[in-house]
Amino acid sequence: MDSQTSQSSQASQSPHTFQVDLRGLVDLLSHHLYSSPKVYLRELLQNAVDAITARRAEQPEAPAAVRLYAEGGTLRVEDSGVGLTESDVHSLLATIGRSSKREDGLQAARSDFLGQFGIGLLACFVVAERIRVVSRSARTPDAAPVEWTATDDGSYTVRTLPHEARPEPGTTVHLVARAGAGEWLTEERVRSLARDFGSLLPYDVRVGDEAIAELPAPWDRTHPSPTTRRVALARHCHDLFGFTPLDTIDLNVPLAGVRGVAYVLPSAVSPAQRASHRVHLKGMLLTERAEQLLPDWAFFVRCVLDTDSLRPTASRESLYEDETLAAVREALGERIRSWLTGLAAGDPERLAAFLSVHHLGVKSLARHDTEMLRTMLPWLPFETTDGRLSLEEFALRHPVVHFTRTVEEYRQVAPIASAQGIGVINGGYTYDSELVEALPSVRPGTVVSELDADTVTAHLDAVDPAEELALSGFLMAARAKLDPLGCDVVLRAFHPLSVPALHLDDRAARHEQARAEAEEQADDLWAGILGSLRGSAPRARLVLNHLNPLIRRISSLRDPELIGTATESLYGQALLMAQRPLRPADSALLNRAFIGLLEWATHTEPGKDDLR
Repeated sequence: MDSQTSQSSQASQSPHTFQVDLRGLVDLLSHHLYSSPKVYLRELLQNAVDAITARRAEQPEAPAAVRLYAEGGTLRVEDSGVGLTESDVHSLLATIGRSSKREDGLQAARSDFLGQFGIGLLACFVVAERIRVVSRSARTPDAAPVEWTATDDGSYTVRTLPHEARPEPGTTVHLVARAGAGEWLTEERVRSLARDFGSLLPYDVRVGDEAIAELPAPWDRTHPSPTTRRVALARHCHDLFGFTPLDTIDLNVPLAGVRGVAYVLPSAVSPAQRASHRVHLKGMLLTERAEQLLPDWAFFVRCVLDTDSLRPTASRESLYEDETLAAVREALGERIRSWLTGLAAGDPERLAAFLSVHHLGVKSLARHDTEMLRTMLPWLPFETTDGRLSLEEFALRHPVVHFTRTVEEYRQVAPIASAQGIGVINGGYTYDSELVEALPSVRPGTVVSELDADTVTAHLDAVDPAEELALSGFLMAARAKLDPLGCDVVLRAFHPLSVPALHLDDRAARHEQARAEAEEQADDLWAGILGSLRGSAPRARLVLNHLNPLIRRISSLRDPELIGTATESLYGQALLMAQRPLRPADSALLNRAFIGLLEWATHTEPGKDDLR
């Protein structure tokens, strides 16, 4: 019994070989690994280029040619590469996941090759039902040519051929289109894909008699002058991305193995929009949608570059996030940063043209880069009560740099603050308040202060105590009317005279108001919790302008009901002037005040107080 158990245990531990369903694997490749069937041509070009690279490593003077011929739903790809023997075919082409780059001591030299994952010809089954490979080895010149034929059901055959079947070393791949995929093997489509993938390949690649490679790369070509080079690159950008760039930035980073160019977009884009860049790996197009190539702040450029240092993912359609990519991203960001500082130092007109479109991107960079903030201080525009100015110019005009954190707060106080001589910066736009707060770090001695309702009110002139006492009845009625809305009423004298009332609050007041509203609508449990969070923040206030003629007439009213209607109207008008979002209670108040005024205007009795 023990012997039988031991034998059974040994049998269960015997290794087994995975069985691969090739049809299922092809479906996996076409629907999940690769974004499009077009990658089959990249795989063919890649194999051909790697084969030539391997041969030239041993025979530097060997020919370097790739030829593609498409006709009648078939494609033939010929290369003058290293070729394969019969044992190579069995070992490499028939084993999924194995790569010739791992064989024959080439592991250490894999950086010279494009392919790194050994998927190879398998991708061709995405468009082909049958693949035929005829190859002759350059390493074993006396070996006979070998033919490998495979179908998408997972079967293959291998046989040797007479020497005259392939007189010279190299490999020829024949594809026969699968049903419904014939369009991918037409000459026009093959030529278009070959140009797209192989325009920067270092070898002689042709579709029929037409050369595909366009070397040297556009950024490496010589031109009579910088102007003609800029025009040529602008044309390249238009052909590639569909826009004429505002400027071009060379991305030559030898230590990172990167050569290319960044094109500055001619119109503003959202910082949240992910930029897509074209990346070539050793001349072969890797992706048109590389998103992690540049720092997030550099969303105002589109790049095209060639690299030999970055790692592709398994599908070879994007970049692998690793330390190398992080270093390249930092180096490219530094290059763009240097371009900006160069413009600031030597070409202010071009810098101004750039900032008029892309100041948001530079502000994003300046938040985290003190030196960039210092460099851009005289140039970055901000909305202020003195017009659009740089922080440098605004700070020279005002001993205290006041700012608001929201656009709504700025709109509330801007007209009044300007009339009172208070300089205010609108910090409600993206990054602006952060940059204003960072101003003392690059301009020592600058005083920066967030503007709140108390500061504005303190700069408004007080009304004579006797006059305010005479209006106490009016003020009491007005305050009673607005008290349920969490708003106080204050009487002040200020310019411009045309403004009858000013609504002032700050974030703390708005938070307290929102908490109180939520408490009213909550059940007993939540009302208790929200009540415990009640703060001591000052309430919003409606500042009535005692210098305004309308306010003087309203303050002389004796009818409490009419005073309440007029106060609600002033409150609603002040909210609208500040362009604040209206709460349901505010909208109801506006409707009520409007109807009330209409009723009063159409039912006035002789001798009754009026506003005329």
